Amino acid sequence: MVIDGVLVTTVVGSYPQPGWLVNREMLGSRLPPRVRAKEIWRVPEEFLAEAQDDATIIAIRDMERAGVEIITDGEIRRESYSNRFATALDGMDVDNPGTAIDRTGHPNPVPRAVGPIQRTRPVEVEDLEFLRRNTDRPVKITLPGPFTMAQQAQDDFYGDRRSLALALADAVRAEVADLFAAGADIVQLDEPYLQARPEAAREYAVEAINRAIDGLPGPVALHTCFGYAAIVHERPPGYSFLAELNDCAADLIAFETAQPGLDLSILKQLPGKTVILGVLDLSTPDVASPESIAARIREALRYHPPHQLQIAPDCGMKYLPRPRAFAKLQAMTEAVALVRRELA
Repeated sequence: MVIDGVLVTTVVGSYPQPGWLVNREMLGSRLPPRVRAKEIWRVPEEFLAEAQDDATIIAIRDMERAGVEIITDGEIRRESYSNRFATALDGMDVDNPGTAIDRTGHPNPVPRAVGPIQRTRPVEVEDLEFLRRNTDRPVKITLPGPFTMAQQAQDDFYGDRRSLALALADAVRAEVADLFAAGADIVQLDEPYLQARPEAAREYAVEAINRAIDGLPGPVALHTCFGYAAIVHERPPGYSFLAELNDCAADLIAFETAQPGLDLSILKQLPGKTVILGVLDLSTPDVASPESIAARIREALRYHPPHQLQIAPDCGMKYLPRPRAFAKLQAMTEAVALVRRELA
């Protein structure tokens, strides 16, 4: 599938789950779950998979109708971006969780590493295959990255988080390889804790990321951010760990810029990468005008060539009302159309 082009539009990952599928009030009133949170699902277990399929098709069609060119499955089957994969690994005890400090500074129940981390089966391949069957557009599927998963776990086995992260990298690598074999056009690793834990990131994050993806047979994106706008309300003026990613094995680097109002000269820190530029502020349900979004894209073009820019929301959209998420995506694609006409 061709994914090259000028200002290709995409999403970061998640899309709002319908209120008939999950308890959205419960979802928004707590930290993102690291262990299983089955209580958020409204549909009985025997009907849940079918309901998730139906909701996934809704998400796919919304992205298509909004004009998004590289789409995801909306992460509809997930309780959070990371726990579907992390809790499926051998060596992780999720029935007797530990505790880790979330990036908000609050304790959160997390998986405990109690033995060698092993991926014994594909976790998201069926999700990817369902997505592939239900669209003719290029598709991307997302996974939590090894560094972030290591920060979101209690280590009772390895003795240091670098060793845990490298073991998680091996599990991620096996999953990414299977996802490409199953038809993924892009696989994205979500690594928000690069920003939250920059000191640890400088010690071993790039090593773990490269171990997970170097030499694999398809384009890999890496997403970092300041956290969900619905959960993390304060944004620093810049990234504490970004330039280091120019030397990692990922082909594309995704990061948010709209909500914190970042100076887009930061794009100069990633000259060797295609950048997935976050241009939609998700901290508010207000829908920015296409012209205001286009102004941010034009500013980015001062620092990065258009064929090395993809355009996306700042982060995952799961906490927004669905009509607002759809309207924001429409405004984004209209903004891209404006700028493409100018470039042409």
